[in-house]
Formats: sequence, C-alpha cells, structure tokens
Amino acid sequence: MATRWDTPTSTWLEDETSGQFALQATTGLGPIDWQAHARGRLPDVAHLLGASLPASCAHAGIYPEGFSFCPTCGAPLERLDGQVQHQPDWWGAASDQALPRHVPHGLPVTSLALGDRLEGRPAAPAVNRAELAMPAPPNAHCVFIAGTYGFPEQRLLALAPARGVLQYWDPLAQLWHVMGAEEAGAELRFNAGGYGWLPALNPARGEVGIVPLDTGLSRLWINPVNESYRLELLFAGRLASSPGVMRRQVGCLYVEDGVLNLLDAQLDFVNGTTWECPDAPTSGWMRPIGYDNRLFWLHPQGQLVWRPGEEPRWTPWPRGWTPKLDFGGPTQSRDGRLWHIGHDGQAYSFLELGADNPQVEPIDGARLGFANFLFRRGHPVLDQPWSAEHIEDAAQDDSLVLPLLRSFNNNRSQPSGLVLRFHAYTGRAEEALAGRTIARTTIEWIGKRNLILDEVARLARPLDCVPFVYAGALWLHHPDWNTVRGWRLEALT
Repeated sequence: MATRWDTPTSTWLEDETSGQFALQATTGLGPIDWQAHARGRLPDVAHLLGASLPASCAHAGIYPEGFSFCPTCGAPLERLDGQVQHQPDWWGAASDQALPRHVPHGLPVTSLALGDRLEGRPAAPAVNRAELAMPAPPNAHCVFIAGTYGFPEQRLLALAPARGVLQYWDPLAQLWHVMGAEEAGAELRFNAGGYGWLPALNPARGEVGIVPLDTGLSRLWINPVNESYRLELLFAGRLASSPGVMRRQVGCLYVEDGVLNLLDAQLDFVNGTTWECPDAPTSGWMRPIGYDNRLFWLHPQGQLVWRPGEEPRWTPWPRGWTPKLDFGGPTQSRDGRLWHIGHDGQAYSFLELGADNPQVEPIDGARLGFANFLFRRGHPVLDQPWSAEHIEDAAQDDSLVLPLLRSFNNNRSQPSGLVLRFHAYTGRAEEALAGRTIARTTIEWIGKRNLILDEVARLARPLDCVPFVYAGALWLHHPDWNTVRGWRLEALT
C-alpha cells in the first residue's frame, strides 16, 4: 500500500512499509520513470523540483515539496521550495538577445560585463591559473546553454549537433548524463553550418527553446528527472542554416526541390511565408547575423540579405575576392556600416556588406576578430577596421591574437574580451587556424587591465574553443581537453 501526497505541482507516493517517497507526476514533465532514473540523483531532483531533503534523519532520501519535518520521526528537513537562484542565462554569445541594436547580433558578443570581475586578478605578465574545472562532456564537440528552463535553478546543457546527443550536467553529483529521446526517431542532429538556437523567453517547465535540426525546426523540452527530451515540430524541411530573429520574425534557410528558400515566420510559427532564392547555393552557409533591421547570411560565394517583409537579396562577392570566414566575422566602421575581411589574390581588404555598390578598403595584413574587437598580429586595431594597429608593447610583434568572445559594456571606451595569444608565431593566420599545432598559447583577457588567465601547451584547431558562462563562472572548453577550465565571476551571482 502507498499513501498519496498531492502538492501544488506534484503527486508523490509514500511506501507505507519503507517510508520512501516516489514521484508519480509533476507539472510539465509528463510520465515519470522514478525507479529507473531519479533514485540515483535525489539531491539534483530535489533542487529542480523545490522538494525537501533530509538534514539529520535517514527515513527517506527525498520528501515532497513543502515538507518541513520528517513524518516518521519529526526531524527538521531542508526545504528547497522558493530558493530560486538568479544566474544569468547563457545561450551562446551568438544568441544574446540583450545586446543593444547598434551591436551586431549572431557574433561571439555577450552583454555580460565579464571584465568587471576578471580584472581583479594580477595583471600581465603574471600568469594566473584556472580556478575551476569540470569534466569534459562525453561527446566533446559541443555547444553549451545554461538556463532555468522553468525550474527554480539553472542547469547546463551540452549539445553535440553532429551526433545529435544532448548532455545534462548534474552539478551536485559532478556528472554528465546523456539524455534520451522519449519518442523513437526524435533526432537532434544538425550538420548545416554554425549552430544557433532561439531561447524561450518565459519558459514553461522543461521548455528549452527552438532548435534547428537537419529535418526542420522544433521546440525542445527536457525532463531532467527521466534524463530525457522530446521535440515539438514547428517546421519540416531540409535546413541550410540556423534560424535568426529580427523584429520578432524568424528567418531560416531551407532547401526544397534543389532550390534555396527563406522561411519568414512569426515566433509562434502560426503564420509564415517563404521566399525563393534560386541563384543562391543550397549549402555551406554561416550562422545569420542581425544588424540594421536585417539578417545577413554569409557564404564563400556571396551574401544573402533579408529585411522582414521584403524579398531576400542574393549578391555574389566581387570577382576575385574571397571572404575569410574563419577570421572571426563582420565588424563595424565608425559610421555604423558593416564590413567583412577577405583576399583578392594579392592582398587583404575589407568589403562593405549589404550595399549595392560595396566600398572596398585595402589593408596591409590579416586582422582577426569581429564587432570592433580586432587584432593585427599581437596588437589591437582601435579606430577603423582598416586603421593601423595600436602598438603598446613591441615585444608582441611575434605573437598572433585570436579573439574568442567580446564582452560589450557601454561604460568602456574600448572593446574587452577573451582571446588566445599564440606566442613566437610567425606564420600566416590561415595556418594557425587550420591544422597547425601551436607550441605555446596563453588564454588572456583584454580590457582595462590585460591579464593572462592560463596557458596551454600544443594547441591545435583553436577555432574549436568554446567559451560559456555558467554558475557564476567563465568557462573555456576545447574538445582535446579532458577538463573544462573555469574562472569565477562572483559579481554576476
């Protein structure tokens, strides 16, 4: 026999023989397989549901929400209901919707003021070390999000798009769990370029957001108790890119009958129209960039520009000019125009984006970066994208800086952010970003104070580095590392 306990959000059963509680149902999560999954991770489940945990007795491993005392012995319990932790969500810097409109969206730029805390460490040339570590996810080529998904506490998810594997971090047990699909055939695979998801702004319990799949767009729901997920189909089609949002309109490229199309839909996907782009390629697209009320999709052959409510426009690059898409992304001139770096076979130059007759500005060497966070070799470029670099330390001439993340902050006159510095590197930038192994690399913060956060020996494929913010810390992941490195950001908590 079992006694049934009903709380405002859940139904529990108490075994009259053992006194143990089992969750039968809870709002928003569907069927619960308590014995198979949750019994081994009761502390994490209790924190997610706002249930109670034993403080001194051992009559049960978990108690329903609102219980203050053990019904068997009367010992006080640790009540977790109402203990909401406020941490900033992280959807990848490219999905930061809190950036102001004059900053390009879709680039590695975050609205979190990370430098205010990081710059309290000893400045360069002192070498700091990572203070935190977590094991790398089992499927290491990942993108990360951290959010509440309608629960009281934030949790970290790591999605491996190429394999379609969703991984859940249990911070109390310090373990990764691979989440399984609730329905057969619910695939999370996405192999059409850079990954980007659309977060749920006011999520229901278990709601993550809209995710791109090889087969279309779906709303993702998770059940952390069962370690499972489900998909709610919103649009079926062979996607050619991740979706982007402009003025609450979703734009996404897909292929039908061998022709590229652009889906123009509202955020609720109740209404939608499609535009044909017959001259544009059907694969190889970058993640969209939002700026000046338009979405930009970049491709090795040209650019597709779309303003909601208007027909998209495909424009090939000028003859002989090739974009350097691995160098970072578009940047801005002082008059607000958007530019991208490329090479015409003789020299590098910046090309104006979204213009009928684009202006070209020649430069004397490669520049790595995005959104006004640019470097030529080891020195920042502080004025126009094509201006000469600002040399503060001539000793950095033999280094190469690769920006990873810009932290946008209105109270700073110059951009701040996370970078990799390749030391004693004299080769071409293209070689460093491809297969070449760099003997010594430092992880640095560039801002009001420049500091070295850590150093790495023999780094390869630096573009695989993924920074993210979770649990009051800045983290950096690389698929070759066994652990994810972290630096505390107490000011964000």
